[in-house]
Amino acid sequence: MIVLLYDKTFEGLLTAVFDAYFRKTFPDVLLAEGEPLPLFCDEVFTVCTDEEKSTRVWSGLQKKLSVSALACLTTCWLSELPAIDTLLFRYIRKAIDAPRSIEVNFGDPDVLELSKIWKKVDYERTRVMQFARFQKAADGTFFAAFEPLYNVLALAIPHFTDRFADQRWVVYDLKRQYGYYYDLHSVTEITFDSEAAHLVSGMLDESLMAEDEKLFQKLWKTYFKSIAIKERTNPRLHKQNMPVRFWKYLTEKQR
Repeated sequence: MIVLLYDKTFEGLLTAVFDAYFRKTFPDVLLAEGEPLPLFCDEVFTVCTDEEKSTRVWSGLQKKLSVSALACLTTCWLSELPAIDTLLFRYIRKAIDAPRSIEVNFGDPDVLELSKIWKKVDYERTRVMQFARFQKAADGTFFAAFEPLYNVLALAIPHFTDRFADQRWVVYDLKRQYGYYYDLHSVTEITFDSEAAHLVSGMLDESLMAEDEKLFQKLWKTYFKSIAIKERTNPRLHKQNMPVRFWKYLTEKQR
């Protein structure tokens, strides 16, 4: 068994592909440095992420795959699923070695599996956009928090920038402890050193809210209740369309 150690970044994975072809030795397992090695392994290689190498591999893939297929690779990487890097490594190797594009060869188990993962990640991106509930802070900045299954926040930023271009906002991933701030001109990735209450719960404390925020929240809750038809209540369908895991961040679900 051949083990390859790398820094668990997408650029590191592309560098690993380059080094594997250079050595003509392909790994059975990809691990981060410090992770326990398999009980039986023949060789262990360490890859140092190299921008030039990763760029050369990506340029090679651009000649083999369409733009949508390349986007599928980066989107699937954001799934953070166990062994997603091994799956992507196999796919990339097949894409490089094949005489023609493999992206629609769904008879290949790796191609099929990646397409399934892409759908899951893209659906989570859509849900983040659907269930965003901004709260207005005292300084005029709008704040929304999420805890998505996959690392999809960056994929949703173009939507927020387009939809809320006229206001300053922060969207924050509570699970991964990072977010993005829009200042009316550009978007900047941000993190916070302190764990303020709203960075844990996702809800602003009343002391941090704008004066009219509580009023708007009350109006939204009233509207939400008024449009509901009691006789047609379907809790099962409601939970299917609006997953319970998002409820704690939804204004209309707060008491």
